[in-house]
Order: sequence, then C-alpha cells, then structure tokens
Amino acid sequence: MFGIHDLPLFIVSGLLLNIMPGPDSLLIMTRSATQGWRAGVAATLGIGAGTMIHVLAAALGLSAILSTSATAFMVVKYVGAAYIIYMAIGLLRSKRTDPAAVVTVPPLPYAKIFAQGFLTNVLNPKVAVFFLAFVPQFIAHDAPSKALAFVILGCIFNLNGMLWCTSLALFTAQASARIKVSPGVSLWLNRVTGGLFIWLGVKLALSKPN
Repeated sequence: MFGIHDLPLFIVSGLLLNIMPGPDSLLIMTRSATQGWRAGVAATLGIGAGTMIHVLAAALGLSAILSTSATAFMVVKYVGAAYIIYMAIGLLRSKRTDPAAVVTVPPLPYAKIFAQGFLTNVLNPKVAVFFLAFVPQFIAHDAPSKALAFVILGCIFNLNGMLWCTSLALFTAQASARIKVSPGVSLWLNRVTGGLFIWLGVKLALSKPN
C-alpha cells in the first residue's frame, strides 16, 4: 500500500534505532528526574515536533541539500552542536548551596522544555540525513507518490519514537522518586550528564555529511 514494503521490518528497525541513547534521551531523562514525568513528556513532544520537521523536509527533498551541500550541512551542524553544548554548560554549573538540599537542574517552564526538545532535534542535521538514507529503503521505486509514502513512514517512525520517549520519561521519573540520591551524588550525576552532552555536541560538530 502506498508503495511501502517490509513495513514490519521498518517498525522494528525504527524502534531499535529510537532506543539507542542520544541527546534526546539524555534531555528527557534529565528533565524527568528533576521535574517529574510531565517535564519529560514536554521534552518528548518537542522532540516529536522536531522530528516531524525533518520528515516533512525530507519528503519535500530539502534534506537532500544537507547531504549534498557541505556548507548547508556545516551551518546546521554547528548551530545544533552549539545548542547541545549550551545545555551541557547549564548542567555542569549545577551547585550544592545547601548541604540538606538535593541538587537539581534548575526547573524550567514546560514551554521552554518543549523548545529545548524541539531545537535539540531539529538542529541536528544527522537526523535529516538519517531520514534521507533510511526511509527510502522501504519505498518501492514505482510507488505512486514517494513523498506520501515518505511522510507515512516518517509518522510511523516518529510515533514509535514518542511512545518510547514517553515510557522513558515515566520510568525515569518513577525511579528518581523512589531512589533517594544524596546531594553529592546528584551533583556528580548532573556533571556526568553535562559531560555526555559536551561529548555529543563535539561529536556532532566533528561529524561529516557521509
């Protein structure tokens, strides 16, 4: 239907790819652990919105620009890497001011968390290139409308991803509520997470179109 083939394989492969850790997962876990599951879901919705931008852009052929134009790829890549590192700095600057207090990432309005998730995803050109490379593998060469098939597969992939991210947000929030972490450990967890964001940002900045 719609020129799509091997749909079960696409769903399973997409789910496995969504489970792989990355900046999206780290953002969701950080916000869920510090502000509860609603904050994690807010980040998830932002990530889902960013993914849809990539899906629609790829369907319209815009992602092809990122895979063929070194300049376009580098511009988006560096902006995305800078934003991830910016969030990392916020985590690394966490301080313990009260020995009896639990160190957390400063709380943010849900709208701002949504924006964080959106920008973290939409400013990552690797996501655009991924869609351009992965999704067409499941579209027949004689599909009546390749763009429509692309959008359908992209929506399925995004739905899988949001279901996984929502589960991750709920699990992280429940785990953090049941497991009481000492202020010192919480501080170092923030720093480790910030360090991972730094690593991901640098990795993205050094990545190549192919």
